[in-house]
Formats: sequence, structure tokens, C-alpha cells
Amino acid sequence: MDAKLLEILVCPVTKGPLIYDKKANELISKSARLAYPIRDGIPVMLEDEARKLSPDEKID
Repeated sequence: MDAKLLEILVCPVTKGPLIYDKKANELISKSARLAYPIRDGIPVMLEDEARKLSPDEKID
């Protein structure tokens, strides 16, 4: 994931910052508790495509 791109991307729901989860290849929004997938190197920033984080999932 390009660091410059990560600096400018925000959660489309909360407009908050995102955390790159390299292992899961997702961008995590702590405030929305959503994980946006990255497909073929392109972040899919659509709420409908995001995975809801379970209550027991830790976010670093």
C-alpha cells in the first residue's frame, strides 16, 4: 500500500483516518469499525463492500 495514498484516504463514513492491515490487505476504520478491502492494489472505499469488524476483533 502506497504510504502517500494512505495519508490522503479517509473513511467515507466517518471521514476519520484509516489503518493499513497488511496481513488482511484491508484499510481499517477504527471509528466506523469497518474494514475496506484492497483488490489488485486498489482500495475499495465503498461502505457496502466493507466488512464489519466483530466486537472481539482487536484494532492496533
